[in-house]
Amino acid sequence: MDDKELLLKLSQSLLEILNDDEYYDVTIEVGNDSYIKIFRAHMVILHYRSTYLRRILSTNKRKNEGTLFHIKLQNILSEIFQIILRYIYSGRITLEEYDTSDIIKVLVAGSELGLQELITYFSYIQSFLIKTKANWMEQNFNLIYQ
Repeated sequence: MDDKELLLKLSQSLLEILNDDEYYDVTIEVGNDSYIKIFRAHMVILHYRSTYLRRILSTNKRKNEGTLFHIKLQNILSEIFQIILRYIYSGRITLEEYDTSDIIKVLVAGSELGLQELITYFSYIQSFLIKTKANWMEQNFNLIYQ
């Protein structure tokens, strides 16, 4: 096995952990009053992958020793958070799977959550959007500007 195969296997194993309902220790409530979805996650992974979530978990750790943590993220759509959570666990995101507006929302939410790797990856994503979605970007300039 080469390094790429090993990393792919690791990525798949981490996604299996994300989908395991037995050993989670964090619930994350995403969305607003009209549509809320709850995701299950693992404190140790969130802590090391997101600076924003690390601050929340560190603050709550002092208050809630030994209990399940609950985090609310009202400004992120559940579909976007699901993409981000899969990225947090797997370290991968396949841009071709998503429409342009979702990619932009992922970038904005990733920035808010302090996902440093995704922010660094931003220049690649910019190039991808310019090469493949230039017409869409022109037609939706206001969204991109925001």
